[in-house]
Amino acid sequence: MSRYRELAAHTEKLIADGLLRPGERLPSVRSACRSHAVSPITVTQAYYLLESRGLIEARPKSGYFVRARLGQRLAEPAMSHPVGGSTQLQVSDFIFQILDSVRDPAVVPLGSSFPDPRLFPLDKLGRHLANAARRFDPLASLSDLPPGNEELRRQLALRYLALGADVSPQEIVITSGAMEGLNLCLQAVTRPGDLIAVESPTFYAGLQASERLGLKVIEIPSHPRAGVSLPALAEALRRHPVKACLFMLNFANPTGSRVADEHKRELLELLDRHEVPLIEDDVYGELHFGPQAPLCSKAADRRGLVMHVCSFAKSLAPGYRIGWVAAGRHARSIQRQKLSLSLATTVPVQIAIADYLRQGGHENHLRRLRNTLAAREAALVEAIERHFPPATRLARPEGGYFLWLELPPQVDTLRLHQQALAQGISIAPGPIFSAKREFGHYLRLNFGHPDTAAMTAATAVLGQLIEQQL
Repeated sequence: MSRYRELAAHTEKLIADGLLRPGERLPSVRSACRSHAVSPITVTQAYYLLESRGLIEARPKSGYFVRARLGQRLAEPAMSHPVGGSTQLQVSDFIFQILDSVRDPAVVPLGSSFPDPRLFPLDKLGRHLANAARRFDPLASLSDLPPGNEELRRQLALRYLALGADVSPQEIVITSGAMEGLNLCLQAVTRPGDLIAVESPTFYAGLQASERLGLKVIEIPSHPRAGVSLPALAEALRRHPVKACLFMLNFANPTGSRVADEHKRELLELLDRHEVPLIEDDVYGELHFGPQAPLCSKAADRRGLVMHVCSFAKSLAPGYRIGWVAAGRHARSIQRQKLSLSLATTVPVQIAIADYLRQGGHENHLRRLRNTLAAREAALVEAIERHFPPATRLARPEGGYFLWLELPPQVDTLRLHQQALAQGISIAPGPIFSAKREFGHYLRLNFGHPDTAAMTAATAVLGQLIEQQL
């Protein structure tokens, strides 16, 4: 465990044991450096992590204080235990039925998969798009065919470089959102009937894409905070002909889990030994609450086996449908797949995003977005502690905008989903995140919408509905 995480865990225990009480001031950075023989950056990172978890708060010109929290901190859910063996998928109709019911804008969107679009600089992006449309050269419709706009790919390569990853613009393929990227990656390395490994629980869109391509899946146990189980994955690779792994390593949907950097390296070494490609869905990776970004998997990719899929939909530009794949050794295949599937991604939008990135300011936007999401997470957790039964379990994420909750076993979240909709509230019931419709008493909640009062009131209603099932 890294030193700042050790310090954060130590401080968290002091808070949990009552030695540091709500409202009390934490040691200053200088004092903590002397006490623990660490650097100022280590203390700062530890305090940022504790702040992101809602345990402490910064007060201007006063330092850090233990945050007042209602109730006892809820326990974490345990490691998942999916039913063994591969699964022939039949999930799309079931998932669409759930998703179609939560599109009403009047519904409190705790079940949404998207953050509030008002969190993004859409006016600024709109001006870039208007400028791009005015100076659009029709010849660019040919020059910006896959792999995509050269300047956008250069800007993306620079962002990888800042994360310690040497990714050539030539291996980046621009896609129409991350979902097209995931489909292209699956098509590049599998054939109908092949078996892929996914986390349990996993994002339903990956299940839908796999079903559409005629693939089977094997679900790998995962921890709601630490992510996919490496021993379980090693056993699955030993026993089954896995053709690819489709994982979220950073702030996974639905759990919010993050695979620690050292375990991420071990995972990549394991896949390298078995010659199994990793398709990483990393759309939430930039939404880390702490000061340091997670390890970029491409920085540890020695043989081009990682297909890193990302987009701007969750961090900058929802609705613009700009995604990409840093495809490693599979770049040429994915480029051809893209040409045959959709020919190209809208060129003026590519130019607009490239202009925005080149002019700077994106990091400032991300910093504000992360701070907002961290504050919303703390507010939702506090509301859950106040209104949900004490047997509720949840894991505190270090980024993203989802909470994964385990309710008492007698609660049926599909039924809760229907009851909540009748009250104008959406939730995402656990069974949509499983090939076998497991997690019947789990649910995912979205804290990426800034109306805290509505979120808190909806949480109170959900707590009452849950109590009725007990």
